[in-house]
Amino acid sequence: MRPGVRLPAVALASLSLLLLGAGRPSSPLPDRMADTGGGRQLITAVAPSTGSTSGTVTWWDRKDGRWVAAGTAPGRFGARGLVEGTARRQGTNTTPTGLYGLPYAFGTEAAPRGTAYEYRPVRAGSWWCQDTGSRSYNRWTEPRAADCRAAEAEHLITYRTQYAHALVVDFNYHHPVRGRGAGIFLHVSGRGATAGCVSVPKGAMRSILRWADPARTPHLAIGTTSGRTAITRY
Repeated sequence: MRPGVRLPAVALASLSLLLLGAGRPSSPLPDRMADTGGGRQLITAVAPSTGSTSGTVTWWDRKDGRWVAAGTAPGRFGARGLVEGTARRQGTNTTPTGLYGLPYAFGTEAAPRGTAYEYRPVRAGSWWCQDTGSRSYNRWTEPRAADCRAAEAEHLITYRTQYAHALVVDFNYHHPVRGRGAGIFLHVSGRGATAGCVSVPKGAMRSILRWADPARTPHLAIGTTSGRTAITRY
């Protein structure tokens, strides 16, 4: 859907409160989640509330029985905030909360050196179908499927900045419910909020691709700091 910056001490303190919980020391965020996908890598995307369009994305490694943060970056969410994934509707510009796999990567630019994920190059004929009447709903199609209307599909090469590098999020992907939403990615940030994806600065996206190892089964968890869509519920 439509690198590492050194943070000042105040910002680092704020990030610590966000990740660990304000007011008292706590275990790393993944340890407080209901599920992390069963792998040894995890990306968390946390917003202050469902009305937020920005937050924090952190990627974690499971090492010696502990979750250790490998990197962090500012994240952007949908222009209309976040909503429970099972209740999301297509075209609402909301980011679905939940825990999701990451099937493959793609980009208008070459994969960063060291990328282990399957990486599909975006070409002139690369589309993502969002047409609820198409057999290719919520799928990459190259060329665009005959039953997928151009007005109901994303011409991926059009978004050279945002899709310089991206990971497909398996929201509504393996068993798609038509009308729930299509084309949810973790991608490079543009000028503002997304149309429902999660985005990070380009340097961070390149770092994530070099870090992510399919053999370690990374997942993406999206949620808020508290409430019904709290990331710890997923």
